[in-house]
Amino acid sequence: MMMSFDVLITQIDGLDPDALMRWIANEWVRPEGRAGHYLFQEIDVARVHLIYELREEMEVDEVALPVVLSLLDQVYDLRRRVKAIGEALGEVAAKDVRQAISDQVAEKTRS
Repeated sequence: MMMSFDVLITQIDGLDPDALMRWIANEWVRPEGRAGHYLFQEIDVARVHLIYELREEMEVDEVALPVVLSLLDQVYDLRRRVKAIGEALGEVAAKDVRQAISDQVAEKTRS
């Protein structure tokens, strides 16, 4: 479901429209459309919530925000990749191979 700029502003209590425009200009959020006609997908709305929480609740300033967002993006990407690797191993590897890999990973992560 897509959400318009105006609806998004009303959904997040305290979200400043100018701040959201800066986040779009900085490409921290990438809605579809153009100024005055932005449409936000569910992932964009989640990103706006994240940025709002980082700014307002965790008091991350706008200078540090790109670094924090980049690190979070990397963590999410790594989680997706690890999940995909696990799923692929589950589909192609024999049970004893999966167990051996699981044991090795457990051993390596304890150190």
